[in-house]
Amino acid sequence: QVQLVESGGGLVQAGGSLRLSCAASGRTFSTYSMGWFRQAPGKEREFVAAIIWSGGSTGYADSVKGRFTISGDNAKNTVYLQMNSLKPEDTAVYSCAARTSKYGTYEGPYESWGQGTQVTVSS
Repeated sequence: QVQLVESGGGLVQAGGSLRLSCAASGRTFSTYSMGWFRQAPGKEREFVAAIIWSGGSTGYADSVKGRFTISGDNAKNTVYLQMNSLKPEDTAVYSCAARTSKYGTYEGPYESWGQGTQVTVSS
């Protein structure tokens, strides 16, 4: 099992930037992919971005392409989400996830989840 802890959320004005971090601990050696998801009030959780550790390939939701960048530091077992040009509709709780299986897509399925960090974008 992998434990995940997110940080870096907060309040930012529209057009601003934030960088989220997700630190993994536990059985991190078996992690194949990590991703970011978000859930706004009254809405279902949605995929944001993911990275595959081997090779570093990445995938993004259409709504964040060109604005968000996912990256990872293998040595620190940490994945980051750089969010630029933030919009009020980006307001949500952002959670990171990890999986050990290579089968699936960028969107999942994931086995381990963090508690989430709140991102609020004011207009």
